[in-house]
Amino acid sequence: MAVVLHPPYQDANALPGMLEAPMTDKTINLRGLKCPLPALRTRNLLTGAAPGDIFIVECTDPLSAIDIPHLVNQTGDHLEASTRDGDVLVFRIRKA
Repeated sequence: MAVVLHPPYQDANALPGMLEAPMTDKTINLRGLKCPLPALRTRNLLTGAAPGDIFIVECTDPLSAIDIPHLVNQTGDHLEASTRDGDVLVFRIRKA
């Protein structure tokens, strides 16, 4: 089993407990929701998530470009990527 390490992890020793249980990767469709619902729903997802869980959050509300990164900063989780595909904003978030 190959392990791909992403920043901030430098080596497998920096992953306590991460190799013991499989992480889940979930795509969350929040398209069409207006502020503040994308941020509120993302917060609810992160609250119930296990450390290491990955969420791909898809939003169409332009304010999500501001709200989701601020939310992740407040919760202490990790925003691994943020992209735009046409009108869709896509955020890859890893639960800390």
